[in-house]
Amino acid sequence: MRCPFCHHRDSKVVDSRSSEEGVAIRRRRECLACERRFTTYERIEEEPLIIIKKDGRREPFNREKILNGLRKACEKRPLSVEALEKITDEVEQAVRKRNENETPSTVIGELIMERLKEIDEVAYVRFASVYRQFKDLDIFMRELQNLLGDRKSWNRG
Repeated sequence: MRCPFCHHRDSKVVDSRSSEEGVAIRRRRECLACERRFTTYERIEEEPLIIIKKDGRREPFNREKILNGLRKACEKRPLSVEALEKITDEVEQAVRKRNENETPSTVIGELIMERLKEIDEVAYVRFASVYRQFKDLDIFMRELQNLLGDRKSWNRG
């Protein structure tokens, strides 16, 4: 590992720890030339995920797009940034568990809506209205009625 200070090629590992919930290993290193210490992270190199858009285009998975969509849907709602990050993590993990390099964007949209429906119905309706592109009020009202029907069955259970 090259030292970021003097660019010497050799360093020794002083300490190693699991980091980021076991997804990475944090290593403290010491340069053998200048003796300064620095930190490196070792992560598993994952296969890139490709998303198939509704129009057939393919683009790399971008968790920021999910977060931005969630932020818009949850604007002025009592959901923390941590809750939105958690949804994004869960969606990414679910997509990776599919063990497919390419995933339709519809799968991602449905995963997001499932999670929003569980934690905030208003954010769910906001996200669904953009995601499903409701063409008229009747379609929108049917979705609301489905949501209300689900809520009644939750209250009985």
